[in-house]
Amino acid sequence: MIRAARILFALAFAALSARAAGACIAVAADRVTARDLAGGAPAFSSLPADTDVGYAPVPGARRFYHAPELRRLALRYNLAAESLFNEICVERAMEPLAPESVIEAMRQSLGNPEARIEIVELSRYPVPRGDIEFTRASLPPGGPAAILWRGFVRYGSQRHFAIWARVKVTVQSTRIVATQNLPAGRRIEAAQVRVEPTETFPSSQPAPSLDQVLGLVPRRSIAAGAVLTKNLLDAPKEVERGAVVEVEVHSGGARLSLEGRAQNSGRRGDAIPIRNLATGKSFSARVAGKDRVVLNPVLPSRAKDTNE
Repeated sequence: MIRAARILFALAFAALSARAAGACIAVAADRVTARDLAGGAPAFSSLPADTDVGYAPVPGARRFYHAPELRRLALRYNLAAESLFNEICVERAMEPLAPESVIEAMRQSLGNPEARIEIVELSRYPVPRGDIEFTRASLPPGGPAAILWRGFVRYGSQRHFAIWARVKVTVQSTRIVATQNLPAGRRIEAAQVRVEPTETFPSSQPAPSLDQVLGLVPRRSIAAGAVLTKNLLDAPKEVERGAVVEVEVHSGGARLSLEGRAQNSGRRGDAIPIRNLATGKSFSARVAGKDRVVLNPVLPSRAKDTNE
């Protein structure tokens, strides 16, 4: 009987020693509560479960509640301190980074639940429990090759834990292709282009739609079969060099109209030289629309009366 009791005591002592030596209580919040400590010291189970008893360690670190500290807590809360002769280890709850959760977070960032994402490599270290986030702003430029996308786990009270993933990302999209040679400076018409479905990297500068292309002009000649991008196109010029334009002259509340000939081409807002067809004099006016410019002459200020 005595021998059996000794064996049971030895087993209990060994279990407690093992807890003190290596096993830790995992906590998911920023603060340790009585519920957490009750896992290693049952005396704390008599307190309200959410009683705050201290800070939680940062991810990857451990905090030890040694016997003297446990006894002080017991005295503060009128607990039985006789059994508090051991230390309690507390650590932040950690878990492996789940690839499926990473992919879901990336799709949410792209705003595209159908995005095709292949994980080539992923953070290998455990992460705290929380929300995985990858922002569109942190997505680097890419193409067919894998890119390194950095994100974080939001845990606790708005804290961030850095993570990363090397991934291949493509999304369904469309592109506009020239069906014939497009001369520079000439407006693009519907018969000159076609829309093609494609799978491409989610660029921060999406491909233009058909409505955004028609009526624009190539900055330089574009060969048939080329894909049209925004940097290849420009808005057409409202006024062409040599065109006869309507000139609106605004002077105070008065408005006059005359005809002139454009000496240069220009788009809306550009200042270009105009020659008056009636007098032959030239002046500068601002393009306001198709073959229309506006002149706001600067009136001489009234001379100050020296007798004032």
